Amino acid sequence: QVQLVESGGGLVQTGDSLRLSCTASGRTNSAYVMGWFRQAPGKEREFVAAITRSGGRTDIADSVKGRFTISRDNAKNTVYLQMNSLKPEDTAVYYCAASIWSQLRRTSYDYWGQGTQVTVAS
Repeated sequence: QVQLVESGGGLVQTGDSLRLSCTASGRTNSAYVMGWFRQAPGKEREFVAAITRSGGRTDIADSVKGRFTISRDNAKNTVYLQMNSLKPEDTAVYYCAASIWSQLRRTSYDYWGQGTQVTVAS
């Protein structure tokens, strides 16, 4: 089992930056690809970004490309989502997820965090 805990959410203004963190515990060696997802009120959960275990490859959703970056520090068992130039439409609960598979993916994650709220005021 892998436990994931997100942090770093909050209320910001349009154009601000925010960095989310997700720390893994438990059988972290089984967590290869790490991803971030978000779910806005009344909408389905959507993929945001993913990163391989080595950090050498990333995948970013078109809706946030150029504004968001994903990175990880395996020594700290932590993955980050740096969010710049935030917009009101980025308001959502952001979830961290871990996959036991090594290939980048946008679906089929095995472990999920509880989520952290990000609210961008206009």
